[in-house]
Amino acid sequence: MGSLSIWHWLIVLVIVLLVFGTKKLRNIGSDLGGAVKGFKEGMKEADGGAADAGQQKIAGDGQTIEGEAREKVDQNRS
Repeated sequence: MGSLSIWHWLIVLVIVLLVFGTKKLRNIGSDLGGAVKGFKEGMKEADGGAADAGQQKIAGDGQTIEGEAREKVDQNRS
């Protein structure tokens, strides 16, 4: 009982086609493809938004971050 050969996989494929039918399998494949595409687009939007927000924070408010750090140090000293 070693690994499955190509003939075993072909028999499994034929059984799956008989049980589900080609139309249902095609619909499942297109739904899965659409979900993966949507996930990739969402990840690109999330990465782009995080990168933009980080750049604005560093470039725009550098003095604010430094001032907040000084306030915290002064509070810890008292």
